[in-house]
Amino acid sequence: MPGSAVVQSGDYDLFIDTGALQDAFTLDTSILNGTDVLDGSTTFAKVTFGVLNVNIRRGRQDQGDQFSAGTMTFTLNDTLADGVFNPFDTVSPFYDTTNNQPGLAPMREVQFVRYDSLGNPEDLFRGYIVNYDYAFTLGGLNTVSVYCADQFYLLAQTVLDELNVTAQLSGARIATVLALPEVDYTSPTNIATGTVELGHAAAYTVPAGTNVLAYLSQINDTAEFGRLFMSRTGVLTFQNRVGNTLSAPVVDFHDDGTNTPYDTIGITFEADQVVNRAVVTALDNKTATDSDPASIATYFTQTTSITNSLLHVQGDIDDAAAYLLNGQPEARYTDVGTTFASLSTAQRDAVAIVDIGDTITIEKTFTTSGGPVSLAQELSVEGVEHAIDFGSGHRITFFTAPTTIVYELILDDVTYGIIDAENVLG
Repeated sequence: MPGSAVVQSGDYDLFIDTGALQDAFTLDTSILNGTDVLDGSTTFAKVTFGVLNVNIRRGRQDQGDQFSAGTMTFTLNDTLADGVFNPFDTVSPFYDTTNNQPGLAPMREVQFVRYDSLGNPEDLFRGYIVNYDYAFTLGGLNTVSVYCADQFYLLAQTVLDELNVTAQLSGARIATVLALPEVDYTSPTNIATGTVELGHAAAYTVPAGTNVLAYLSQINDTAEFGRLFMSRTGVLTFQNRVGNTLSAPVVDFHDDGTNTPYDTIGITFEADQVVNRAVVTALDNKTATDSDPASIATYFTQTTSITNSLLHVQGDIDDAAAYLLNGQPEARYTDVGTTFASLSTAQRDAVAIVDIGDTITIEKTFTTSGGPVSLAQELSVEGVEHAIDFGSGHRITFFTAPTTIVYELILDDVTYGIIDAENVLG
């Protein structure tokens, strides 16, 4: 099995772009009809042998939060690695002798993978190194703390020239921005069409100097209300407005000894969930207000307001205000955590690759005055956290949001055999 073993968790590898090229054509050295090519390919160094721990955070903790850059931090033991991570070590195997600079440097690509039971590598994070922090201790361990971010970090460092927009669906607007010369985003994308049309004309002109990531977030947060995130494989992903989800949980978490076990769970039932008045105002000053009088009578007025929506069709603005209402608080599971040491091999493989936007089931047994009662909820995954210690194991936590589940029609089934709001053709 490739990679380095993590206690009761599997095998993992950490790769860092060294900046050097392999298979590159060199004058008077290479031949074009051999294995070398004109531009070459990037050399990735495997540094897993020096890793002490890895922590990954991606997505958001609640559906109302904004998606930000996913991050990964890891610690290298430079003493154990015989000093090869030291940026001043010119004989390190990672030193770029061609350009006379350290091979392990900021803004180099990084990839962290876990191998499944068949030896297939599964990405847990792809991104770029932002900085290295070296801690040299006389007579002790020398360590390197490395901070990484996904491609959202790069988008956040870029600004737009003035953009005179046309009426476009939200997905098309995102694609337009990414293709602009000043952005030139060439990494993989998975962009949904979108469900609403964004505005045009003078009010919607994007001024020069607008931050790219901020504008992409504005598309999602003020108009589409879907998901905009970097996947675990480094794909910029845009999903349509969060609505009904065809029931297809990728993992079932149970606390009764069946299915996938867990050891921590978060439960919330709070007034902050209530939104009973919503106001949405577009950039051309079209506006809509919607409210839930029954909820206001019970929970007082709790308002959300959007003042910079990119919507321009009045009907879409009206629908957005209605969509934002959530008149009744509901008890729900907010997060679930498990350690790989408690999972079977198959369960580890399934849990490791759960990504944002997937559906999971969480079931918990409660003791009531009438006896034990089990409650299961199907929830969308909004955020993922990995905590991996190469000496003690891998822990994962999923942050969730409520989702409206529909079920695939099952012919002649008493419960699922009738086409209605909850059962649909697959």
